[in-house]
Amino acid sequence: MPVWWRYIHFVFPLAVYGMLALHLPTQFYLIGFLISLSLYWTTFRTQVPFYPSRPAVWKHVAELIPQGSSIHMVDIGSGLGDLTMYLAKQRQESYFLGVEIAPLPWFISVVRARLQRSKAKFILGDYYALNFSEFDVVFAYLSPAAMAALWQKAKSEMCPGSLLISYEFNIDQVPATIDISVREDLPLLYVWRM
Repeated sequence: MPVWWRYIHFVFPLAVYGMLALHLPTQFYLIGFLISLSLYWTTFRTQVPFYPSRPAVWKHVAELIPQGSSIHMVDIGSGLGDLTMYLAKQRQESYFLGVEIAPLPWFISVVRARLQRSKAKFILGDYYALNFSEFDVVFAYLSPAAMAALWQKAKSEMCPGSLLISYEFNIDQVPATIDISVREDLPLLYVWRM
């Protein structure tokens, strides 16, 4: 268990005691539950919790994607849209789509993209409904449980020469074309050239 979980376990009982002492109305707890539900409501089915990526990852992905021509890229499980908007800002000539299945992160990414006047597009839905042949690059930051199914979809749909990039999670028994250390304290980026 990571060290930061100890802090959560230490603070949680104190927070519960404090909230009970404040005699908060029951609606407060309902609102908290609904926010959590809209963020994590599909985790039980997809086995993919909310994982935000970091700016160091965005920069490496920007270097990995093909240069010198317009590309189509999809970020599956795009969360709050940080990577997608960063790339859309760096590569104005290209098309960047974020797909998110949880409503709250999707909504936040849509609002942020409008406020920032980003060219990035975001859709609410399951990436299984997409046709990967429409994209030059597919980026995923999912979970180990989702990687085998992702590989099957990528293998059957992606065009020769396109890239599948996964942050942190490798695909069992499918060696990556390259793996890249983003930073010493961060997980690897795995890249498969189809």
